Amino acid sequence: MALDITELYNVSSGVIRDAAKAAPTTKLEDYKENGFDSLLHTAIDNLNTTNSYLSDAEDEKIKWALGETENTHDLAIALSKASTALQYTVAIRDKLLEAYKELIQMQI
Repeated sequence: MALDITELYNVSSGVIRDAAKAAPTTKLEDYKENGFDSLLHTAIDNLNTTNSYLSDAEDEKIKWALGETENTHDLAIALSKASTALQYTVAIRDKLLEAYKELIQMQI
């Protein structure tokens, strides 16, 4: 899922304004047109991205522990990306489970 920066149109920075205009936006209506398949592939892509960030963080930790690098800045960035992506993924999972439980409890 792409980061939605469309709310940044009123920012005075030209770089941010241009990025906001060029950013792809994904809305629920797009998934209705493309079907559940599109939503599923987006979710899988997001999981792959989270796994990639976690792997990069692990690689940076190993490099730092072995003394191959002394750059703690890259380590901190990798750990921060991995943590944020994992928190986002867990939050999405929790919301999906909550919705599933609600559907299961519906009486027909």
